[in-house]
Parts: sequence; C-alpha cells; structure tokens
Amino acid sequence: MQGLMQDWPLLISRLIDHAERFHSQVEIVTETVEAGRHRYTYAECAVRSRKLAQALERLGIKKGDRVGTLAWNTYRHFELYYGISGMGAVCHTLNPRLFPKDIAWVANHAEDQVLFFDLTFLPLVRELEEHFKTVKTFVMLTDQSNMPKSLPANYLCYEDLIDGGDGNYAWPALDENDAASLCYTSGTTGNPKGVLYSHRSTVLHAMAVIVPDAFNLSTRTILPIIPMFHANAWGYPYTAAIVGCKIVLNGPHFDGKSIHTLIKEEQVHITTAVPTIWLGLLDYLKETGQDLEPLEGLGIGGAAAPAFMIKAFEDFGVNVHHAWGMTEISPVGTMGSMNSITARWPLEEQQKLKQKQGRGLFGVEMKIVVADGSEAPWDGKTFGALYVRGPWTLKRYYRANDSALDEDGWFDTGDVATIDEFGYMQITDRAKDVIKSGGEWISSIDLENAAMGHKDIARAAVIGRPHKKWRERPLLIVVLEEGAVLDKDSILKFLTGKVAKWWLPNDIVTVDEMPLSGTGKVKKTGLRETFKDHKWPDES
Repeated sequence: MQGLMQDWPLLISRLIDHAERFHSQVEIVTETVEAGRHRYTYAECAVRSRKLAQALERLGIKKGDRVGTLAWNTYRHFELYYGISGMGAVCHTLNPRLFPKDIAWVANHAEDQVLFFDLTFLPLVRELEEHFKTVKTFVMLTDQSNMPKSLPANYLCYEDLIDGGDGNYAWPALDENDAASLCYTSGTTGNPKGVLYSHRSTVLHAMAVIVPDAFNLSTRTILPIIPMFHANAWGYPYTAAIVGCKIVLNGPHFDGKSIHTLIKEEQVHITTAVPTIWLGLLDYLKETGQDLEPLEGLGIGGAAAPAFMIKAFEDFGVNVHHAWGMTEISPVGTMGSMNSITARWPLEEQQKLKQKQGRGLFGVEMKIVVADGSEAPWDGKTFGALYVRGPWTLKRYYRANDSALDEDGWFDTGDVATIDEFGYMQITDRAKDVIKSGGEWISSIDLENAAMGHKDIARAAVIGRPHKKWRERPLLIVVLEEGAVLDKDSILKFLTGKVAKWWLPNDIVTVDEMPLSGTGKVKKTGLRETFKDHKWPDES
C-alpha cells in the first residue's frame, strides 16, 4: 500500500516562486562589479529570472543544454541560478580562479552553449574565445552604458537580452531528477571532474541546511562570501529563497574592509567563507579596532579553522560554526553545532569541540574505514578513510562510465577522519597528505592549525618529506607576519605540548606566499615540488 499524497516534484523554480509569493518585499543587495550598491526584492528577482528564461529560449537553448557562468556573487548571477535551471537547462558555474587552460577545458567538457560573464572577465573571455569549442553566444552581465565598444556580434548585453521578454512565463513541468546544475572539482590531481546536481538533490540539500543546527537562517540577514562559482555557494541562493532572509552579495570584493563595511551597513547577522577570508577580516579588525556588531554567526569551511581563529571571533561575540563538505555532496555534509549534551559543557570544552567539522546532517550517512577494510568505532581516536552516502551525494561523475561508489553504495571522500561518540567528525588529513613516520600517522592539518597560533606565523602548511630513518617526517612551511624573523626554536617551543612530541617538525622553512588552488586552498603539490630536494638538518 502506498500513501495518498500529491506528487509535487521538488524543482528549483518552485523556490523562486515561493520567495515571490511569501517574501516579495525582502531585499537582495549587491556590491556591484561596475561600482555602487544595487538593491531590489525577491519579487523583482523572480520576474527577471523568468525574463531570462524567455531569453534563453530565444537563443535556442533547450532542456538539458549546458549554460556557463563566469561571475561573482551578484544579483544577476542569482537570476542565472533560477532562470537557467528553471527553464530546464543546466547552470554550469565556471571557476575563474582556475588556470585559463582549465577553464577552457571545463567549458568544452561540459559543452556549454552560452557563456554569461561579468565585466571583470572580459579580457579572460577574449583570450579564451578561440579555445571554446561549443560556446556560440557570449553575454556580458551588465547594462548598455557599461558595454565596451567594438565587440563581435555574438557578444550580447545582459540587460538588453532580458528586456526582450515580459516575464509572463510558465516554468516547464520538469522531472525532479532532471539535471539542474553542474560544478567541477578544482582538479588538484588530473583534470577537473564534473558533478551534475539534480533538482531533487538541490532542493533536499537546501531544506536540510536551513535548520537551527545548520545555517539557522530564518529571517536573518546573510552575507555568503562563499563564491557562487564554487559548489553552489553552499546552497545559499536556494536556502535564502526558502526562508526569505535578506541576502547581501559581495560581488568581487573580498578584502577585510569591504566585508566589514557590508556587515555594518547592511546589518548582517550570518556570514560564511573559507579561512583565508577570515584571516583578512581579523587583520582589518586588529588594525582598526572595529567591532563586528550585529554579526551573530560565522561559518567556516573549505579548510580546517585553527583554534586561534575560532576564539578570536568568539571574543567578538560571534558564534563560530565549523563545517565540512565537498563538491560531490552538494556540498554541505556536517555542521559544528552543539547538541543537547555538549551545549552544557564548559566554554573551553565547547571551543575544542568546534575545531572538529561537526555532526552529519540528516541525509548524510558517514563511516570511517580503516586499512583492513573494516568500519572503525566512533571513539574520536580511530581514524581512517571517510565514506559518505545520501540523496545529495554523487553517484557518478559527469560523462564518466564508471560508478564513483563502492559495491555498497558508499563514496570515498579522500579525507582521513575520526568520528567521536557524539557523532562529531574531524578531518585529520587528506588521504594524499597524511604523513607516515616510523609506522605512525601524523595529521598535517592538526600540526598546521597548532602552528597558526604562533604570533609570528601568518600562514602555515605541512608536507611530508622522505627521511632515511623514519620514512617520512613533517616539514613546516610558513609565511611570516610582516616584520617577523624566523625563529625555529621559538616555534618548536610553542608547539611543544600542543601536539605529540614525535609530531614536531624536523625543520621549518619560510616562503613569501603559499601557492593556492582555484578554490583558495593551499596547493601542497606545488610545495612538494618546491621542496623536493630539501635536506633535513640531521642529514646534511
């Protein structure tokens, strides 16, 4: 016997319809690419999204066609999220921080038909134009007053394009399992891989992350600095429409002063970004003596947050939520909120717990697999490969023949982690980055986070290098604070007692800056190449 409930497909177009009906006057605010701040409402956004859908049909875009975007967090990009997917095409967000050759490769692999891009990226698009094999039309996300002169005929103005419609458009009745959006991994090993999200997976993910134990959005004002060109901006463009929160978009502005100005002037309650952004904001606060009112919550993901960063924000009265996810799981998997037991712990114990990546959301199953293939206990100590499964987890990469899952339907994340008795997961390393020394494992992430607490260290990374006796030993690579001088003894003394003695690095070296991937993570492949011939002090 089956239930007698309506068959109501979970579609992205229903999200913007809901926002138009129930949150029509709530604002979407953008620090624009052209200059100045733009604001309008969900109701206006919905109309313009439908106009965009009409324009795409006029351009010959059909259901399932891939449409590329190369854009910052702006209201026009927000419209693309809804207009493209809503009319049945696939919204393919391209990461402008990739190397140009990788951007061209990804666009060609996706077979994008149209490319929408911000003014900032015009030189890049013109450079790559001849390498795009399938893109027929280029649309600049601006108005006629900002359109450069003497562009080819297939370069169109976004505002002119959507003005050709009246917004009187009925979203097609799609299958909820139809493809909705496409995002590629950063390709740190080999070519980037495409993750093709469905309408159903996207809506389920959005519904899961709005709860109090996750993003806790409700009627708060949010500033998602997580880029819309990376893993669906953690789902914020969709969750915002569900709850009707005011959303503030930072455009191409990522510096501490710009972020602080938006928080203050738009009265932001919740914001999210990777640790590198928060380091910039903390530096700005230190220089200016400013506060963070009325900010209530801050999400950190993309890389592990060091303890000093969590404490620094909580000293400003801002509750920090550590999160973990990846492109392959839409992307949020865990959130570092307190449960009914840990919420009663002393503040110091809670801050230690917040260094973990958090508990799995409903819809994300997790397990830890050790070397012999067995499942590890949830004791917070035994670490191994982290596997996940659920309704918004990848089953196969785009245009790949083989499944990405094991025979039981689990996806190997490539992370090494532990899970404690309360269900809090902690990433100890990437499988390719973990250091094996004398038969024991050393977590490069834990060692990096400990080093980041030293007053002279601005950035830190740890890699394993071959050692004659121990097989591998950790090399600590640091970017020093301005004016600081490397004092190895001081750093080793600082680390003593914070990590196991045998974890202490065998050497410490400096670099002017860390090599970063397209998603802002440290590229350890680059560091390994740079220091491939490094000699240990006890071997020289």
